[in-house]
Amino acid sequence: MSQLLNCSTRIMVQGLTGKSGRLHGLNCLKYGSRIVGGVVPGKGGSFVDSIPVFNSAEECINKTGAEATLVFVPALHTIEAVHEAVDAGIKLVVIITEGIPVHDMSWLKVYLQKKSCICIGPNSPGIATAGEAKMGIIPGEILKKGNVGIVSRSGTLTYEAIMQTTNAGLGQSMVIGVGGDPVHGMSIKEAVHLLEKDITTEGIIVIGEPGGGDEEEAARYIEQHVDKPVVGFIAGVNAPEGKRMGHAGALFFGHKGSCAAKIKALQGAGITIAENYEVIADTLMKKMSV
Repeated sequence: MSQLLNCSTRIMVQGLTGKSGRLHGLNCLKYGSRIVGGVVPGKGGSFVDSIPVFNSAEECINKTGAEATLVFVPALHTIEAVHEAVDAGIKLVVIITEGIPVHDMSWLKVYLQKKSCICIGPNSPGIATAGEAKMGIIPGEILKKGNVGIVSRSGTLTYEAIMQTTNAGLGQSMVIGVGGDPVHGMSIKEAVHLLEKDITTEGIIVIGEPGGGDEEEAARYIEQHVDKPVVGFIAGVNAPEGKRMGHAGALFFGHKGSCAAKIKALQGAGITIAENYEVIADTLMKKMSV
């Protein structure tokens, strides 16, 4: 899905000199992503390997033409960093950071919508256009250019779905980790909309988790607007009902957000549910061959 991210997208990394920012920023560069600069206040003029570091997002954008930002800034400073980047002209934000206060993210989400800025995350493994570029912590070695779009709230299961579709010879068109926090940018519905419109995507995998209403909203959209084969998988089916799991996004409101409610909504929309995580790709292959 080159309209969201491709090998020409000019990316800056906020927090590039930190342990995670450096490791994954360089991995993105190695994969083929066009990492043009880093932003770390007070460290302008330095380099991380061949990547120049700037003191501010505005300076980085002015000197490199950066149009997207990959964020590894600590949680208490993430909102400030993203605000600065968006005000300087950034239109795509991918936030890997987890633990951002809900109040802060709620404010930022509204602000980004006003600025017509696409936001992925927080608490996200990132995004990847297989064979072209990636932004985040998705291992590049498991990606394979292909025709399956993957949308997931779970980082670990994102990698599992990638591995399965790679091993099955399907590959991926686009991988979107929307993030596991209760308040996040792009929703599953919005990600599915992008994949439905993408001509390289022939099948879609949707991976959800307990909590929130993202999956139910996506199910209603898929039923009315999506013609491509869709397979779903909801993690945590065997967890005690009402139990809050590890992700901050696993919040329950009555029956809304339960695994049973999500599965019922997806099946009601004609979406095939994989029996377990080991057969996600196999389930989609069968549906695509019908």
